[in-house]
Amino acid sequence: MRKLFSLGLFCFATLAAGGIFAADKQLRIGTLAPKNSLYHRQLMELGEVWRTAQGGNAKYLIFPDGSQGGEAELARRMRIGQLQGALLSVVGLREIEPTIGALQNMPLLFRNWEEVDFVREKLRPAMEKKFFDKGLVVLAWGDAGWVRFFSKEAALRPDDYKKMKFFAWGSETEQQEIMKSLGYTPVPLETSDILPSIQTGMINVVPSTPYFALASQIYNTAPNMLEINWAPIVGALVITRKAWDEMTPQMQDTVRAAGEKAGLQIRAKARQEVDEAVDAMKKRGLIVNRPNAEQMREWNELADKLYPRIRGRMVPAETFDEVLAHLKTYRAGKGR
Repeated sequence: MRKLFSLGLFCFATLAAGGIFAADKQLRIGTLAPKNSLYHRQLMELGEVWRTAQGGNAKYLIFPDGSQGGEAELARRMRIGQLQGALLSVVGLREIEPTIGALQNMPLLFRNWEEVDFVREKLRPAMEKKFFDKGLVVLAWGDAGWVRFFSKEAALRPDDYKKMKFFAWGSETEQQEIMKSLGYTPVPLETSDILPSIQTGMINVVPSTPYFALASQIYNTAPNMLEINWAPIVGALVITRKAWDEMTPQMQDTVRAAGEKAGLQIRAKARQEVDEAVDAMKKRGLIVNRPNAEQMREWNELADKLYPRIRGRMVPAETFDEVLAHLKTYRAGKGR
């Protein structure tokens, strides 16, 4: 219940900057992000930095809109060398390194972006090493907003959604099993199938970031949005170690600096666009449903039921516990 950012997030997502790829010096980057979106523009800028540093006839190719497949497929294409990088959310990154799930797969755990940033920076060194050991270099971290529930009918309580059919990432079988165990109905699909599926009634609720719901026009068919921050959509900019190792040390420094800059811009602008997207959709008929205190208590109780099922399945137990410890430290320092 927190995919997309995928966007996913959905919007967010990850890109790549590579090195000398074959004789033609090409860098191929895949993403689910829409063409001309914030994420696509940052990929273009990063690719230009790589191309300039590479010189000669170097070319970079960006494949937006999921044209190279879903996030699991993008991860596979990197493994076999068809892509040198990808802009991925946690959904795709978990295909490579499961510990990354701690940043996105623990619903209602994070209260704000400051907590997300604090925990990510604590986990970052160890996570980046794990990705490196598995053949990927993380150039930057980003996010794409909070997951909200967009549905055809108004809903405020967790039980209201039990009569509905949820979009679920096709690759996340553990999540689907957890949803079923709690009485919900997941329908596994790829993001490209969301709009036609909700139009035909195959699904009637989509967990999505507001930005993705606006860009994909989901809200036209599912005009009710539940205003809770279910989970952040977190992503990373990754490239293959092969592409990285083929760069000179000077190129690596240049591209890494560009990646860090892109990550900062993505995080800042994506967070701003959450409210902007909601305002834009409200002007076009979106109905915002806000849970009251009693209803919010029910959502928190649902999250408490989810955590034991997530720990050790969707998030490694050791990482799950580490996140809770970091949050406890952060909140103690803030006096809350």
